[in-house]
Amino acid sequence: MNFRSTRKQEFEIFSNSFSDIMFFLMLFFLIVSTMITPGAIKLALPQADKSPQMNKQTEKIAISITKDLKYYINDKQIQFAQIEPELLRIKKENAEAFAVVRCDNTIAVQTMVDVLQLGNKTGVKMVLATSKKGSGN
Repeated sequence: MNFRSTRKQEFEIFSNSFSDIMFFLMLFFLIVSTMITPGAIKLALPQADKSPQMNKQTEKIAISITKDLKYYINDKQIQFAQIEPELLRIKKENAEAFAVVRCDNTIAVQTMVDVLQLGNKTGVKMVLATSKKGSGN
């Protein structure tokens, strides 16, 4: 009694579909990896095509710097040394307040950065105001 068959079975694995799947997976990961930009820095430039909309319910602080380096907070002229205490006072009254920094485009960048650093130091969110490109303002 021989229960073994005389014919041997051969097994085959068709790998054509596996290579197609691997190719599509590779394409998918390549496309997805280019869409992710780690550590992207968002910049607000003096001129822009569009401006982001702000929440109307939070208090806005308007900080203006003229070309002759006069500083204003909400249309009140102050010295540079008074900006930080004023921001701290406003932050104490409203924790959600943010400042819109408007500066002349002819001033040195360091002057603008000094004001933005005061906002960072006090914890007030700062936004650089821009004019629409081509408007000439």
